[in-house]
Amino acid sequence: MPIRTAVDIGGTFTDVVAYDTGKGRITLGKALSTPHDLIEGVLDGLAAAGVPPADLGFLIHGSTVVVNALIERKGARTALLTTEGFRDVYEIGRINRPDAFNLAFTKHTPLIPREMIFEVPERLRADGGVARPLDEAATRAIARRLAALEVEAVAVALLHAYRDPVHEVRIGQILAEELPGRHITLSHRISREYREFERTSTVVANAFVGPLVSDYLGRLERRLADGGGAAVPTIMQSSGGVSDVATASAQCVQMLESGPAGGVVGTIALCEALGLGEAIAFDMGGTTAKSAVIRDRTFPMTSDYVLGGYGTGLPIRIPCLDIVEVGTGGGSVAWLDEAGGMRVGPRSAGAAPGPACYGRGGTEPTITDAAAVLGHLSPHGELAGGLAIDAGRARAAVGRLADRLGMDAVQTAAGIIAIGAAAMANSVRAVTTERGLDPRDFALFAYGGNGPLHVSLVARELAVRRVVVPPAPAVFAALGMLMADARRDIVQTGVRDLRELTGEEIDAAFGALERECGQGLADGAIDFTELAFVRAADMRYVGQEHTVTVPVPPVPPGAEGADVLKRAFDAAHEQRYSHSAPEEPAQIVSLRVSAVGRLNKPDLVKIGAGTASPDAAARGDRDVVFAPGDGPVRTPVYERSALLAGNRICGPAVVEEPTTTTMLRPGDSAEVDGYGNLLLEIGARP
Repeated sequence: MPIRTAVDIGGTFTDVVAYDTGKGRITLGKALSTPHDLIEGVLDGLAAAGVPPADLGFLIHGSTVVVNALIERKGARTALLTTEGFRDVYEIGRINRPDAFNLAFTKHTPLIPREMIFEVPERLRADGGVARPLDEAATRAIARRLAALEVEAVAVALLHAYRDPVHEVRIGQILAEELPGRHITLSHRISREYREFERTSTVVANAFVGPLVSDYLGRLERRLADGGGAAVPTIMQSSGGVSDVATASAQCVQMLESGPAGGVVGTIALCEALGLGEAIAFDMGGTTAKSAVIRDRTFPMTSDYVLGGYGTGLPIRIPCLDIVEVGTGGGSVAWLDEAGGMRVGPRSAGAAPGPACYGRGGTEPTITDAAAVLGHLSPHGELAGGLAIDAGRARAAVGRLADRLGMDAVQTAAGIIAIGAAAMANSVRAVTTERGLDPRDFALFAYGGNGPLHVSLVARELAVRRVVVPPAPAVFAALGMLMADARRDIVQTGVRDLRELTGEEIDAAFGALERECGQGLADGAIDFTELAFVRAADMRYVGQEHTVTVPVPPVPPGAEGADVLKRAFDAAHEQRYSHSAPEEPAQIVSLRVSAVGRLNKPDLVKIGAGTASPDAAARGDRDVVFAPGDGPVRTPVYERSALLAGNRICGPAVVEEPTTTTMLRPGDSAEVDGYGNLLLEIGARP
């Protein structure tokens, strides 16, 4: 039987989860990422999972190729065509000043310079009417100039093209004639929302990475085919759904958060199995830590993604899971700032050379090195990718930093861990406390190669008591990809007063988008079993500037759809801002439709039952430092694969598996459930 496989490329490791549909068996693989050629890491991961390319029946792929190219600004030579008179929109941006008293504040830096922005004589009105016809002769002259400049990609973002793309379509035809083989991105095919700066920023980012992504996906297909594989890769999107390669090549920015999205999808699937409605997904890998809050088992969506942070970053307007990311992972480097204070991250040792304890040439102290010094990791433990922990190298790296601080290595290592935990807790606060939610009301799902190791300390920072560590947490994001469905999203701006609309008119507008969205999904190269639609609307009170996205509720028999939508908006506004105005008129700004095609998914595997005693899984003990002032504590070690449902473990304790370690601090306890999850109860903060 063909094997369904998911591949997730991270900053340090490439994770593979393979599901044999015939045997109902899941196998795992983990290999070092290969930044010089990411496809090598993919093939290494498949080999580690024991999956020959010839046996692949379905492959879902999540990659960092897009986000890395944008952050490192290693993209194509790109030009931008825009409406005459709007050349400087991309550079001016918004008048955001998050730090009003920072004299050194700098604005965002565009991906392309001003000299590569060209004005096209044309103009559409906000209602879609033509104010000035497109000057085709001038457009063709610009295209020939771009050919002389040897551009590799062209972005087209015309004013009000979201209402009527007629001029963009014609420009695309002219560019294709004059610039054959170049990557051309038209804004209406990426974003049909208003706000010209955000739309321009999105289309430029897509064009900037377009040639790189197209080349990467093409090479991946060829390498898999060379291995005898017949499966065409599918791509995990930032929205939590799967798309075909052709769509991903045209809409590259949809891959921005493809890896983290898999973890959120997996968390929702696990919530359904455990009967939980509210959860926080916490993913700590080798380079970053990511957090997302899940309510009522629904995808936490946002349309406001800012690459590089709100202050100086570039907005990307795509349907995206609401994930907050901080540069704190196992490979995050500890360093001293100009004042002599210790910082941790965002710079990472990555996969090459990696932390000092990997023995691959790294010399700077990282969070993983600090964990090895404190005994949180086995001093001689084996890691995925053929690596082994070298505690001596870790102590040497941390010791050099300790000497500069005038401290001993153990104190310094504990400080590195504490600083990292505080930063990771802040990523959780960004999706909970800062939005009026109390993290104590949620279960914290910890995964990633380093999440289970540090989650107890992070949970204590947040006063969270319930933690779930799923089976094989180090590859959980890849497993989540196998739980995803095919998905396509459309957003259409059209400001309308709700008082002037009937429920039938609203339903008709949604229906038109659903037909378009469903047809686009059906035209892709993904076979799905059934099709469902999700509706939402961006709404605001008349006179407001910004909107709230409201899931559209079903309309009860005899009720008026517009009234039901207004009440849903009032409730959403109350939840978000703690106030609402039921008597005030409201507007629909944009309609959102998602077409979801159901895909076959692996069943969660149950494990054998046992007693409360975990003695059969005991594998000795070792010295672990939890608090430097208390010295080392002799701590029992358990093998996770030998644990049975019903086993209980009281901290302090260490639970080891081939790809990660779960740490129970003094006062913590854990129980193994029927699916092999570790259900942790976190003790009170010391």
